[in-house]
Amino acid sequence: MESKTMVDRLGEKVSQILNEYHSLKGENEIMRNELMTIKANCELKDREIEKLNEENSMKDLEIEEIVNKIESILG
Repeated sequence: MESKTMVDRLGEKVSQILNEYHSLKGENEIMRNELMTIKANCELKDREIEKLNEENSMKDLEIEEIVNKIESILG
């Protein structure tokens, strides 16, 4: 039976490491893309929340104006 030489074993280990590296590199790219998508969605939600907060503030001002008008009418 012929045993593997050290160079053969080292070559196999290097190949295994390279395969794992390429696999992890692919997973990393997928995660990076997912993260970019999540960040973009988060930014859209933040803008929508800001818009809704501004709308609420405007509604509060309108309500305050109506209350002031009613109070001035009632004396």
